Amino acid sequence: MSSDSEVDGPGLSVPLLEPRDGLPPVVVTEADLAEVTGRLARGQGPVAVDAERASGYRYGQRAYLVQLRRAGAGTVLIDPIACPELSGIDAALQDAEAILHAASQDLPCLAEVGFRPRQLFDTELAGRLLGYPRVALGTLVEEVLGFHLEKGQSAADWSVRPLREEMLRYAALDVEVLIELRDALAVELAEQGKTEWATQEFAAVLAAKPAAPRPDPWRRTSGIHRVHARRGLAAVRELWTTRDSIAQAADLSPRRVLPDTAIIEAARALPVSAAQLSRISGFSGRQARRHEREWLAAVDRARSSADSELPDNTGGPLPTGRPPAHRRAERDPAAAARLAAARAAITAIAEANRLPVENLLAPDAVRRISWDPPQPCDPEAVTLALAGYGARPWQVALIAGPLALALNSGEVETPEAGDD
Repeated sequence: MSSDSEVDGPGLSVPLLEPRDGLPPVVVTEADLAEVTGRLARGQGPVAVDAERASGYRYGQRAYLVQLRRAGAGTVLIDPIACPELSGIDAALQDAEAILHAASQDLPCLAEVGFRPRQLFDTELAGRLLGYPRVALGTLVEEVLGFHLEKGQSAADWSVRPLREEMLRYAALDVEVLIELRDALAVELAEQGKTEWATQEFAAVLAAKPAAPRPDPWRRTSGIHRVHARRGLAAVRELWTTRDSIAQAADLSPRRVLPDTAIIEAARALPVSAAQLSRISGFSGRQARRHEREWLAAVDRARSSADSELPDNTGGPLPTGRPPAHRRAERDPAAAARLAAARAAITAIAEANRLPVENLLAPDAVRRISWDPPQPCDPEAVTLALAGYGARPWQVALIAGPLALALNSGEVETPEAGDD
């Protein structure tokens, strides 16, 4: 589906260079915030929403710019550092559907400033349900509407002040055609019989609770697979924890304080002096040099830890008791066979309905139900198990029967969209 403004010729699109109403000023005072709040309240229809963060530069995921656009109100740019309380915006838009792209990324930082949508249309999620192979905002806008969005500022440092004009222009354009994109995708969802699927998915995004903190977040350090000794893993843990404390205090992204590669190399070498530490790439940066003593103290804590205090080098037991993936076939061949059959069944159903496999059923749910299937393993029991794993009704309706067959015998059925 293309905009009437699309230029003629295959693969050509209209570049969006300037906001259609001009670049609005950034709201930085309470008086201006009150004015745009009233304007948004008097607007009509859904509201396009976006937020810019500085996760590669600052600690955490806070918003450094909030953009909104609504018919009758135009585009609004708000500085949440100068105006950190947007509960008035929230109240003004409580009955409006919020349109976001990849909403799960922006909803937490919007909630921090008091904006919590009650209704949602997620254009990225809609694109996934419709089977688009690439669902980045710029790609979808170009493919669906025929407009080209310049995304050169996507990795900019949005914590800088003042924000440069080209950054503000980029931010305003991100909500410029979001409403039109939503309307076009809604038509396609209806044509494919997936409107109810999308409704359930959007509701699930809004209802999702913040993820519980990982018990061992340091285990996600990039390259940790290269550290095999338990004392080396203890060094990763101590260096990661030290880096996180420094980064939080300085409001810097942890990787700007010390890269993961430096943590891994130090954990493998276990340096005992500043000279040895300085020979490891990554510890020579300005931020890292400031905390030389803290790095050495972290390594020393790992080196002097008792054996009982060292972390498990297997990553610890899995919550369901499943062995590591590469050991499952030998530990429980029947469970491995069930998993293979379940994956084949779900893949076939996803392909028949033009869906990414992960949007049909979360991979962890597939593993869990395959490793520990309900007894008796019939469609009714599988339905209850899937609901317990968070599957939505539309997903259960598609896969419960075929999955029960696969878990029992490996047979595969592929119901089409709209079939019960």
